[in-house]
Amino acid sequence: MLMDVLIIRGSSEARGRMCKRAIASSVLVMISVLLVFSNNPGSAKILNNPSGKPWSDYRLVIIKHELKLYFYKGKDIVKAFPVAIGRNPGDKLEVGDMRTPEGNFYIEKIHDSRNWVHDFKDGNGPIKGAYGPYFFRLYTGVDRTCSGKAWKGIGIHGTHDPTLIGKTVTEGCIRLHNEDLEDLRKYIRVGIPVSILP
Repeated sequence: MLMDVLIIRGSSEARGRMCKRAIASSVLVMISVLLVFSNNPGSAKILNNPSGKPWSDYRLVIIKHELKLYFYKGKDIVKAFPVAIGRNPGDKLEVGDMRTPEGNFYIEKIHDSRNWVHDFKDGNGPIKGAYGPYFFRLYTGVDRTCSGKAWKGIGIHGTHDPTLIGKTVTEGCIRLHNEDLEDLRKYIRVGIPVSILP
């Protein structure tokens, strides 16, 4: 399923091929499971994380080509939100490539980012509130990425410019409308799984 840990060893090319197959397989399995659930209500179960402890019923799935974040509770899509993602298409391969990494991650930390600033290098200087009210930091270690590389500083956050939501404009993070982020914050906890798909 989408919440399973994706651990792939080998060359980067082999990892990439295997990751693409694993993601495609995860999507097909998820569609199949949803079809089964729709014909057999009440058959959903909580999946386990690698430690054996049950995850929360909640999970997030970001589908990059749709520019959408789906918020699930169990088998049900509770809400869908438009997002902005990395400026460049494809999986993240190196620092600064303006791509959003693909893989099966989880929320590592929740920050109050209202007073954070960021310089977008667009001539406007540092912008206060660039990350909106919250920054959900993702664990994007080598054991979770399709690229087989670890990344730092990747998260789900708000924006100072709502006109950019629904576009490919970020440096790699996932950006939402601030009101959507506030809505999600009511449910989000550390450890919630986050899958980012092509």
